Amino acid sequence: MKAYIARRFLYMLLLLLMGSMVSFMIITLPPGDYLSYYVDRMTMAGVAVSEEDLAGMRRYYGLDDPLVVQYAKWLFRVLQGDLGRSFGWNRPVSELIWERLGMTVVVAFGSLIVTYVIAIPIGVYSAVKQYSVADYATTFVGFIGLSVPPFLLALVVMMFFHNNLGLSVGGLFSPEYANAPWSFGKFMDLLAHLPVPLLVIGLSGTAWLIRTMRATLLDELRKPYVQTARAKGVEEWELLRTYPVRVALVPIASTIGWTLPAIFSGSIIVGIVLNLPTIGPLLYSALTTEDMFLAASTVMISMALTLVGTFISDILLAMLDPRIHYT
Repeated sequence: MKAYIARRFLYMLLLLLMGSMVSFMIITLPPGDYLSYYVDRMTMAGVAVSEEDLAGMRRYYGLDDPLVVQYAKWLFRVLQGDLGRSFGWNRPVSELIWERLGMTVVVAFGSLIVTYVIAIPIGVYSAVKQYSVADYATTFVGFIGLSVPPFLLALVVMMFFHNNLGLSVGGLFSPEYANAPWSFGKFMDLLAHLPVPLLVIGLSGTAWLIRTMRATLLDELRKPYVQTARAKGVEEWELLRTYPVRVALVPIASTIGWTLPAIFSGSIIVGIVLNLPTIGPLLYSALTTEDMFLAASTVMISMALTLVGTFISDILLAMLDPRIHYT
């Protein structure tokens, strides 16, 4: 196991280096750069930008260097803990990410907990009570959750609360608490605003987990070792908890690698629709304005979290399924 962990760690470093190169190149593929976006915005505002000013800004931001040189300078700064400076915000990228990281983790981790707490018990019950009314009901709700895009559900929820209750469910704070220092009142206001984004973001994941848990557990319940255990008089709950449910959790554990980058970036489109102060909308803004250092740093952190999460998934699989061995 130690040799496997060491190999995987080296592989992760290599993949992270290769991924940073690919992500940086892809972000710079669209024609133009941030200064092109800046000039277009100034032109629309009726402000002319001279060639001398443009050349000076290009030298200041290092955009006159070849692409390989820009990547090498950025990577060298990253290795020193400096993620670069955002063009659009004119602030260090690390500060921008850190400001939104707390709310991103709260929203994403909260929706993740809601998803697993709801989906796994319902999936188990649906499999045990196959073809019952409850099974058909959860199947129907699951298909709705899989078919309705989360951003559309967010729009429907916002319209419902606004038209019927006169409430605005956008954002995580009321206007009077948005820029106020932390206090007990602000904390309670956050708790009051959290249910809507947690349910909207978690619904599609909940539906997928219910269907996965149900299908996998049904397959396990039909295997001979389950019938043998029942014939020996093992109680149904003890049987489910000890063997089939444990094996049915394997496909769910294998997706843990996707959750860490989701916790970091959050749901981008839902974040924009609900006006959430998370990293997702910040990444979208960086991509649309070609703010390459902000976009590249965010993508690289997500990629690193994906690699770490995949490694954690492999360890969990070995713990859940005794048939898996690493050498």
